[in-house]
Amino acid sequence: MKIIVIGASGTVGKAVAAELAQRHEIIAVGSKSGQFQADMSDIVQVRALFAQTGKVDAVVVAAGTLHFGPLSDFTPAQFQVGLNSKLMGQVNVALVAQQHLNDGGSITLTSGIVGDQPIRNGVGASMVNAAVEGFARGAAIELPRGLRINVVNATVLEESLDSYGPYFHGFEAAPASRVALAYSRSVEGAQTGQVYRVW
Repeated sequence: MKIIVIGASGTVGKAVAAELAQRHEIIAVGSKSGQFQADMSDIVQVRALFAQTGKVDAVVVAAGTLHFGPLSDFTPAQFQVGLNSKLMGQVNVALVAQQHLNDGGSITLTSGIVGDQPIRNGVGASMVNAAVEGFARGAAIELPRGLRINVVNATVLEESLDSYGPYFHGFEAAPASRVALAYSRSVEGAQTGQVYRVW
């Protein structure tokens, strides 16, 4: 298969690319690195990306920015960070990918554990992660040509504990290599409308 991995230079993206590259051709995409560059919050750039890559068999998104902070200080602009990037960025990819995936192809998006298990300062992430999953469930029943869409919902990564550990006391971390298996299951399996939790 020919697979686009958006966010391929990030911790999860690298692990996903390494897992899938054992069996498939990977097209690495980043906002500033990779074979191709695109800001997924800009649908014009997403369209240009797919115009360059041509037809593919799967698209994985392991990217998206969120703002963390206390609800009492949160502003609409700070909520908009996650809405523009992690939510609408992934929605943009899914909207454009429909026309560029081969029959039976798949889209795999990324949410996160705080959509189900909230943390302090994580209200923006909880909102966006839940919305990503809602979008995928709704899209799954409408995609044509046997196209599939799933979401990977992971806990905090072992590799990210130095940065994010203080937010996640009491949570069991997972290595990126284990999280990557859920993306493999989405891409190489047959299910659609699923949320694969790695907790």
